[in-house]
Amino acid sequence: MTAYLIRHPGKARDDILIEDDPLTLTFTGNWAVFTDTNGTCLAIPSEAGAHIERVDEPQDEPAPQKE
Repeated sequence: MTAYLIRHPGKARDDILIEDDPLTLTFTGNWAVFTDTNGTCLAIPSEAGAHIERVDEPQDEPAPQKE
C-alpha cells in the first residue's frame, strides 16, 4: 500500500499520513496533487511549505550483502 507522510514545519499537530492503494502523487503548477481511483483526494499548494515523504512498508527480505 502506498502511503505519504505530510509534515508542516512548526505545526506538528497538522501532520497527516495518507494511504491508499493505488495512490499517486503528481505536481501540477505550484500544487502537489494526490489522486486515487476516485480522482483527486488531496491537493497542497507549494506556499504551504509542507514536506512530503513516501513511507514504504518494511521489506520481508533482507537487503543484499556487499561482498
